[in-house]
Amino acid sequence: MKTTFLTIKKKTIIAVLLCILAIGVFCGAYFPIKTSTTPKPMHTIVIDAGHGGIDGGAEGKITGVTESALNLAYAKCLKDICEDFGIGVVLTRKDENGLYSPTASNKKKSEMEKRKQIVEESNADLVISVHMNSFKLSSCNGAQVYYAAGNDNGKILAQNVQTSLHNSFSNAKKLPSVGDFFVLNCTPKPAILVEFGFLSNPQEEKNLQNKDYMKSMCFAVVGGVLEFFK
Repeated sequence: MKTTFLTIKKKTIIAVLLCILAIGVFCGAYFPIKTSTTPKPMHTIVIDAGHGGIDGGAEGKITGVTESALNLAYAKCLKDICEDFGIGVVLTRKDENGLYSPTASNKKKSEMEKRKQIVEESNADLVISVHMNSFKLSSCNGAQVYYAAGNDNGKILAQNVQTSLHNSFSNAKKLPSVGDFFVLNCTPKPAILVEFGFLSNPQEEKNLQNKDYMKSMCFAVVGGVLEFFK
């Protein structure tokens, strides 16, 4: 009896182990098991938050919000959305500090050189520079995308992003424009500068600070980027 009981017990244990193994195989096949290894993104982009430090950029006339602060918020929002879509992101500026050397006599030049260095060392597929607009006429409004003259891929990227923005926000411009900006001219990579709106427009100044509005605008930009990567 003892031998029979032990034999039955062994068979039971083996059956349980086989059952566990089968469940493991099933779960592995139909429910992917997370591992500690993060797959390398297929694409990497540089997101450049304009201004920073002593250079606050444009300023809202109603709330006093600075372009520098909004640029950083939008850059981080873009980063989160891009990463959700499996796109790797390099930020030129991660906080409110400027990119210039504290000892530089010409801080603007120092800042631009640092941005160029980050873009060159990133080995990224494209560049997006984030800005807010301002104009003497408070009636001006709407997002505008710029690209460098002669950069054909930059133009295609700008067209995709501008179209996506216009489809989501009727006041966004319909077509991108050529822009003579250092961050666009300093690289042969596809590069765009996005002016998300006018801080000189009271309603847009308010909208640009709304988190839901910010996410919607950033989703529109990423939509254009995904279309470009197709």
